[in-house]
Amino acid sequence: MNDTRVVDTIKHVMPAVVSIAIAKHLEDLEKEIPKELYPFLPGGPSKPQLKIPENLIDKRGMVQVGGGSGFIVEENGLILTNKHVIADPKAEYTVITNDGRKFPTQILSRDPINDVAITRIEAKNLLVVKLGDATKLELGESVIAIGNALGIFKNTVSLGIVSGLSRVISAQADPTAPPQEMRGLIQTDAAINPGNSGGPLVDLNGLAVGINAAVVFGAENIGFAIPINAARRDLNDIKKYGRIRRPLLGVRYMMIDDNLKEKMSLPVNYGALVVREGPHDHAVVPESPADKAGIKEKDIILEMNAKKLDREHPIQDFLEDMIVGEKVEFLVLRGQKQFRVTAALAERK
Repeated sequence: MNDTRVVDTIKHVMPAVVSIAIAKHLEDLEKEIPKELYPFLPGGPSKPQLKIPENLIDKRGMVQVGGGSGFIVEENGLILTNKHVIADPKAEYTVITNDGRKFPTQILSRDPINDVAITRIEAKNLLVVKLGDATKLELGESVIAIGNALGIFKNTVSLGIVSGLSRVISAQADPTAPPQEMRGLIQTDAAINPGNSGGPLVDLNGLAVGINAAVVFGAENIGFAIPINAARRDLNDIKKYGRIRRPLLGVRYMMIDDNLKEKMSLPVNYGALVVREGPHDHAVVPESPADKAGIKEKDIILEMNAKKLDREHPIQDFLEDMIVGEKVEFLVLRGQKQFRVTAALAERK
């Protein structure tokens, strides 16, 4: 490994990496205290209060509760980060640039599928991280994760390799959040910590190939990044439409394998079983493209555009490469009968 090249790459990228400070009003924090903790806090069950040192509370009563990372991708202040870093609508987010300047940030969009968000600060002539192409990554290729580790240690870098591609994990932004399946991820042994979520994963040319996203707790040297190609598409949507446009089919489903076939006595061991997630859900969203195409609960969607659906090739993977308005043909199994239907994808709201 050429140390000089690594150092040069870090020097080139670091000025465009930012910290994102997360603050909430003290009153909002107190409202979020779990009820089981009330008896142990000042004020007791009737009016529980948090004891926070005064030097951590600003004049407006805001308390910094966390931090993450991001990186500038446009000279006019466009920034990429993780959706989970800026997910709380009641929080206030401040971007701190590498030279110490602080900016309030405008959240432009949160990707409804990928853990990607786009924000903007009012600034000009900023240094940027150029975007690479994650589809060209190879196993064993050297990569560098850059960010604001744990929201405390500024300018944290770690060197590693690409350990795996197209990984699938179930992740939680925090212990109280519902799990979210994340697909197509880059696995790396470059250290990724909670605070450098949202920072760039770059190759040795200084091109962003991913967004640092997750770490497997209890395991060493296993981190994950979202391929930059998903974020590139989001950026293009923002520039063209002012929002992220994602195609909607309108079905909830479970991918079938041998275990599910046996457990539910299904006639096939592949495809997507259309089924509701809970008693208050719809298996097929009313007035959605799937509904208009006549797809019903308990149908099994076997193919999309003549391509077989299975655990490794779920519906969502196909939708990722499609656009709003595109027509899709499905091969559906209902009982013992197979038939084909066509749906025009709508925009996910």
